[in-house]
Amino acid sequence: MLYLFEDFALDCDRRELRRRNELLSVEPQVFDLLQYLIRNCDRVVSRDDLLAAVWQGRIVSEATLSSRINAVRTALHDSGEEQRLIRTILRKGIRFVGAVREESGAEATAAMEPPKPGLGLPDRPSIAVLPFVNMSGDPKQEYFSDGLSEELLNSLARIRDLQVAARTSSFSFKGKEADVADIAHKLNVGAVLEGSVRKDGMQVRITVQLINAVSGFHVWSQTYDRNLRDIFGLQTEVATAVTQALQVMLLEDTSALVEQGGTHDSLAFDAYLRARNLERTATTGKDNSLARIAAYDEAIRLDPKFAKAYVGRSVSETDFADYYATVSDIRQHFKRARDAAETALVLAPGLGEAHAAYARVLHQGFLDFTHALAEYERALALSPNDSSVLLLSGWFFADLGRAEAGVANTRRGVALDQLNPWVHLFLVYALWDARRYRESIEAYNRVLSLNKEFSGPAGSRGLSYLLLGEVESALQSCAPPPHDFEKHLCLAIVYDKLHRRPDAEAELAAMKADMGDSSAYQYAEIHAQWGDVAKAMEWLETAYRLQDPGLSGLKVDELLDPLRKEARFREIEHKLRIPA
Repeated sequence: MLYLFEDFALDCDRRELRRRNELLSVEPQVFDLLQYLIRNCDRVVSRDDLLAAVWQGRIVSEATLSSRINAVRTALHDSGEEQRLIRTILRKGIRFVGAVREESGAEATAAMEPPKPGLGLPDRPSIAVLPFVNMSGDPKQEYFSDGLSEELLNSLARIRDLQVAARTSSFSFKGKEADVADIAHKLNVGAVLEGSVRKDGMQVRITVQLINAVSGFHVWSQTYDRNLRDIFGLQTEVATAVTQALQVMLLEDTSALVEQGGTHDSLAFDAYLRARNLERTATTGKDNSLARIAAYDEAIRLDPKFAKAYVGRSVSETDFADYYATVSDIRQHFKRARDAAETALVLAPGLGEAHAAYARVLHQGFLDFTHALAEYERALALSPNDSSVLLLSGWFFADLGRAEAGVANTRRGVALDQLNPWVHLFLVYALWDARRYRESIEAYNRVLSLNKEFSGPAGSRGLSYLLLGEVESALQSCAPPPHDFEKHLCLAIVYDKLHRRPDAEAELAAMKADMGDSSAYQYAEIHAQWGDVAKAMEWLETAYRLQDPGLSGLKVDELLDPLRKEARFREIEHKLRIPA
């Protein structure tokens, strides 16, 4: 059954809420609440009615009930003040008061069919920003032209009614001869923005053109000659001109959204672009990560009010803690990441990426699920079209056991950056958390189709095969070198299932030699699967003492199922306070 009201569509069979063909992220309980209200829109629904229908009679607090009703209103762009669709009837209950049309069968299918992409579609304008061509004659200035393109892309992505293809997918066409129509088809957009940058000392010339991907005609073009001191104002000018050319009907002041969190200091902006360039370089590793942090620090030193530089610093510190920090210094890096995110939020409270960075470090670094949830919800409200916000929140929701919301958010993030193999990894892990192992394997295979050299999550694929009972396939996935900690984890369990205990113990020993106590959570998984509950609980308690980031997935991790009846396990789960 499909319920249509205003520009929304609630599909009860698919359990999807859409607005003008955009899939909206709603939690399962929020979906159930909205569905119940719509199905009973002919009457006032009491508190007891809601508890019986949505919570199956369980007792919940007034705060919980109010938060879920507010979540429904937020999804529908309604509010407690306006009460356009959901009205509170004093001392009686609430009622859905919107005009609803029901459709089923072929009519419902047709109603949900998305339109073909095209410029200026009234319901969903869409655009890809291609990397600007460096015309300076100096290859060392490539970071500047690329960075300027990316910053413009990010600025446009903050506009709620404009869908913007993510950076990695757009930049995959860099240096390639490609037809605009082909680019638009692969990125599923109706318009393409391209340009060139010529930098000479403190002067810069930027030429920009907007192309209708359907007709191939130029919609708008402009050349800007500016001093670098005015580079941030130029971004605002270009982004505003693009939205006007696309005839986007905005509810907000576009220029304010574009400028949010930026700087007018040209040297600070240059340092920021260098840091962003280091995030994309092929040379990864500890030194690269430290260089990123140093470049963001330089940007902050030059402009202490540059909020986006603090966001970059927070993300970089969290990355360093995740991949390179030792047990002795990991807490220090997470604290720096948290401090930087908090500063960014003080400077630019409406910056969605700042809320996402804060949510990530609260989740992974401090295991503060409750506040991380609030920050992700705020990030999604502010930046609903930001691929990284959707991907991070999707994985987080999956960790909470909210599988449908998690996978839906992750799929939306992938759709915005579908040519980026890294993005598909988030879907691999979200599906793994949701225990949809066959789909997780398919998602990994999609990663390989985009980059055959990409071997990173082969251990996760092996674990998916293992939990499907396909032990030989798990071995084939995990055995080929190189062996990272995920492959060691996979092989330690697989060899035990194949009654090759010496090999299993050798994999565990190799893992401990590489990782030390920083993989305490994974050692608990291994011992749980070996049937050694006492040893598994020892390592899990060590993981909690060290605040191991692996604990973020404890609620949904099937590898730990043999421990769930243990009182010590339940005590750890209780102390983590993971929201329902």
